[in-house]
Amino acid sequence: MTIDLAGITTKTAFHELVKKELQFPDWYGVSWDAFWDCVVAVVDMPDTLTFINWEAFAEACPRDMDILRDIMVEFAETKAPKQIVLGQPDPDSQLRPAMPPY
Repeated sequence: MTIDLAGITTKTAFHELVKKELQFPDWYGVSWDAFWDCVVAVVDMPDTLTFINWEAFAEACPRDMDILRDIMVEFAETKAPKQIVLGQPDPDSQLRPAMPPY
């Protein structure tokens, strides 16, 4: 499954998008703890979830991007062989991510 983060530049917008795309329950809140709970125990995650066009989110919300990267690592350790990954950066993008994807 692929989720396109094009135009997503706030934590709230990220969480609203993943709630819709991953069909999180109505009680899902705008928090990384709620995201973690949902991806490990509430919804049936795909074998691979890929975020594409994530560069603008990383640029606008570097702290949140760091948290997402940490979650990706923990998810891979907890739910292997399932994984959450970042798609390759757009080589034409004018934005540079704060740090390279894992």
